[in-house]
Amino acid sequence: MHRLLSSSRYLVLIAIAGTFMASVTLLIYGGISISRQIVSTIMYGSFTSKDAKALALGFIENADIFLIGTVLYIMSLGLYELFIDDSIALPEWLVIHTLDDLKDKLIGVIVVVMAVIFLGHVVTWHGETEIIYLGGSIALVVAGLTYFTGQKKKYNA
Repeated sequence: MHRLLSSSRYLVLIAIAGTFMASVTLLIYGGISISRQIVSTIMYGSFTSKDAKALALGFIENADIFLIGTVLYIMSLGLYELFIDDSIALPEWLVIHTLDDLKDKLIGVIVVVMAVIFLGHVVTWHGETEIIYLGGSIALVVAGLTYFTGQKKKYNA
């Protein structure tokens, strides 16, 4: 039974492979998408303020794709470090020793993703909806995550 439970940690390889493949897919997709956007702008773009907003929104949406790909990559690395091998050479800011370390890193990137999503809405906003509700919702989520991580650190100290 001990051997079975000990080796069952390798089941996490499924999650590691899945998040890694999803990360690679999103990063490649974002790279292709941004390249196509640049080429299209150079070849066919007109230089109006409306086109500039559309271009900016496209880049913001691609930044969002890259950020989500980065979140998945950090998850993949973190799970690998936690369950398989923690001796990978990584920058200090990316070293993960506990599940709380992984959650903290993910929360940080999630906050940035939400900010980028809000920025995308702000860029395309024309006053037809109440954008304050989206901003307020994001602010509440960020406040909740901040409170959660603050309380966790207070109890761990």
